[in-house]
Amino acid sequence: QVQLVESGGGLVQAGGSLRLSCAVSGLTFGTSAMGWFRQAPGKDREFIAAISGSCATTYYGDSVKGRFTISRDNAKNSVYLQMNNLKPDDTAVYSCAGRRSSAALITVARYDYWGQGTQVTVSS
Repeated sequence: QVQLVESGGGLVQAGGSLRLSCAVSGLTFGTSAMGWFRQAPGKDREFIAAISGSCATTYYGDSVKGRFTISRDNAKNSVYLQMNNLKPDDTAVYSCAGRRSSAALITVARYDYWGQGTQVTVSS
């Protein structure tokens, strides 16, 4: 059974930083692309970042480029999202997702496994 468990969310002031973690089990992690998505109330799920299984390729959504960094530790079966210079518009539930393929993609529908999400709230 594949499980993805996010942690690290919370309340932060604008301009602050948070680091999200996603622990993965039941998946051949080193050959699985991983992604982060977010969803704010009343909005569609938004692509944030993705990383290939080998770490060779990363993609970022336009709204977070230059502020967020995705990384992974294949030895720990974990993927991370470092979020800097947070803004109130970044407030959302953040979820990690995994693919059975090593190729990183930005499309929600191409991900096979999802975590429950962690709330990030940025106050102004």
